[in-house]
Parts: sequence; C-alpha cells; structure tokens
Amino acid sequence: MKRDVISMLDVKDDLLDIIALSRQLKTKSKKGESIKLLKDKTLAMLFEKSSTRTRVSFEVGMTKLGGHAIFLSTNDIQLGRGETIEDTALVLSRYVDLIMYRAKSNLAMQELAHHATVPVINGLDDQEHPCQVITDLMTIQEHKDTLKDRTFVYIGDGNNNMAHSYLLGCGIVGMHCRIVAPKPYWPDQKYVNRVKDFGITVDITDDISTATQKADVVATDTWVSMGDETEKEKRLTQFKAYTITQKIMQQAQPDAIFLHCLPAYYGYEVTKEVAHGPQSVIFDEAENRLWAQIGIMVTLAKNTE
Repeated sequence: MKRDVISMLDVKDDLLDIIALSRQLKTKSKKGESIKLLKDKTLAMLFEKSSTRTRVSFEVGMTKLGGHAIFLSTNDIQLGRGETIEDTALVLSRYVDLIMYRAKSNLAMQELAHHATVPVINGLDDQEHPCQVITDLMTIQEHKDTLKDRTFVYIGDGNNNMAHSYLLGCGIVGMHCRIVAPKPYWPDQKYVNRVKDFGITVDITDDISTATQKADVVATDTWVSMGDETEKEKRLTQFKAYTITQKIMQQAQPDAIFLHCLPAYYGYEVTKEVAHGPQSVIFDEAENRLWAQIGIMVTLAKNTE
C-alpha cells in the first residue's frame, strides 16, 4: 500500500525511526559505503515554487540511492497550462516511483496525493513543510542527543508552514514548543489544538522580551515567504522587534543552538552575527536536508514493496 508524507502527522508513528535511518545512512555514506537502496528507481520533482536546497538535496539524494531524479518546473509540465492535477498525478504514476511536489497550495498537494498511485512527498506548501522539520529534528538530535522534554522556541511568522510543522513535530517527539510572533501572525488554531493532544506544553505569545528563556533550540524563518511579497513593507514593520540578536540568544540556555531553514535575510529575522556564530547550526541543518530526505524516500519506497 502506498504511503505519502504530506503532513508531519503522516510520520507520527515512525518519525524517530526515519531520523534514525537518515542518520545511519549518512554515517554509512560518509564512510564510503554504498547506500544504493533505490537502484533504478525514479523520482519526479514538481516545482511550483523554486528552491536551491530542495532541488539539490532531492536530486543528489536519489543519485546516492542509485536512482534518478527528474526536475519539472511549471514551464516543463502541462499542469501550468491547464492540465488537471488529477491527470498529472495519474500520468506521472505510470512513469515514476516517487513524486516530490513543491506546491503553492495544500489543496493542490492533497489532490495530487489523492490521485497518485505512487508515494507523494510534500516539498513545501502553504500549510506545512514536513521535510524541513524532519531535517531540523534530526539536526537537534545530533547536537542534543535527546528531543523529549527539550524547549523549542520559534520566533517570527507564526502563521506559516514552518511554524505549523514545528508545532506538530514538537508534539510528536515530546518537545515543548513556544511560538513568538505578533498577534496577527499567530498559528492557525487547528494546529495548536491538534498538538495539545500530544501532551506537550504549547505557549503562543507576542512577548519577545523573555522569549528565549530556558530555550534549548531557537529557530526562525524569513518574514516574507514566497507569495507574501505584496505584504513586504507591512511585514517588515510588524516584525521589526522580532529580530534574533546576540542579546536574545544570551537569554537561552548556554548550549542552545540556532536554526534557520534558509535563505536568511540578515538584519531582518536574524543578525549575521547569530547566524554565523558559535551557536548556529544552520549549515549542518542545510546538509541534513539531503540525509533526512534520503531517509524519507527509502521509508516510502519500502512501504510500496
């Protein structure tokens, strides 16, 4: 039976197993051992939104696994010129073994996954970004060993795909979560309600003054995501007080780490001093997109065997 990863909730039962597999394959590959577990398999990569890290990490990941990846932008497929999502999903399913979709909307993501007969991986949509959050949890585990009962603090736009997937991801692994954002940018309530079922402490606040107290992990994301460009000036004004500085990091635990999924806009959501400082693990995090996605692809491909 085919399995998709559209939401963090799709990995709620085996998230730690996927992270463990990703770390195992990373270690093996770096030792020079073969990890060609998807030999002759093909991944279709559909991009409605561009991305350096998503494209390169998935493409390199499939190469390392012995497979092949095909990049398809809206200029390369009929989806951008009127073909239905249903027909696109059904046709691609006859050609490839896996589909990664980087979509403008979660509704389109859900429709593609519904009609595809091969596994679909959410490379980002307007509601969630599970590949990035699985990556980030892997990175935290590498640096902190354990995830359970850690305190995770996200500062910035709390009503975007990263904040929503962070909430769910923290709930799944038992990590306490604090979202710090201006009130108009608090998370969608359905994600807050859902994560409370996991029994973690969830704190949603607009108070930046004590935001990072007791934090083991501090994370942020761009204030102006793709699709929000028309709101740029408004957002820059409303988020002005939410820049992560050395002073804010100093309020966290002495061994706290800093995460950013990149690209970063220094002087806005974070200073370069923090992003390139001793507490930052953003480039470990960027590398781990490759390994986490390798773990996801292997897991989904095994599920169809």
